[in-house]
Amino acid sequence: MRLLVVEDDRDINRQVVTALEEAGYVADKAFDGEEGGYLGENEPYDAIILDMGLPKTDGVSVLQKWRRAGIKTPVIILTARDRWSDKVDGFDAGADDYVTKPFHMEELMARVRALLRRAAGHATSQIACGPVVLDTRSGRVFVDGNPVKLTSHEYRLLSYLMHHTGRVVSRAELTEHLYDQDFDRDSNTIEVFVGRLRKKLAVDLIQTVRGLGYLVDPNQPAPRV
Repeated sequence: MRLLVVEDDRDINRQVVTALEEAGYVADKAFDGEEGGYLGENEPYDAIILDMGLPKTDGVSVLQKWRRAGIKTPVIILTARDRWSDKVDGFDAGADDYVTKPFHMEELMARVRALLRRAAGHATSQIACGPVVLDTRSGRVFVDGNPVKLTSHEYRLLSYLMHHTGRVVSRAELTEHLYDQDFDRDSNTIEVFVGRLRKKLAVDLIQTVRGLGYLVDPNQPAPRV
């Protein structure tokens, strides 16, 4: 999953980006509304954390512009303002959730996980597909109840596919969502990681759709207890 953090306070920005990366996400950052607005409009993020009190262009205006442009990326508003009217303005502009500073990082990460789950149509922190269970809270993967050790790249790839079960995901889409904007992207590496995942999971979970990409079928048999 690839996220964008738009926050002008460099310490908070760094702390949030670090927490996201430690949780297994890819995170880009911006420090003003102009840069953040451009990135949110032109890059395919899975979610955005947006401060309201930004320089150059305020967060509400940035969010309103995204929504007018038809951009439906889930957004968490992050702000020091705690008046109820500011919360209403944020929600009316198109925000999906709201966190007031100061905040506990664990709460923000929980809200990010919940936002991503809801966007993908999942109700709990555990996503099951056949014998494979992905626990988004702990960042762990189980097959038939047994833990499987994955690298960060392998986990991000599996997480993206399991968040989007039932549809074909192209290698280009995976590359866009698994690497940050400064990474030298090569979609051929996706094939390598898929091969490693198949060996480690040892189940027929990830299907190759020739010429299109990869598919995880949600209608797999339930995990054995």
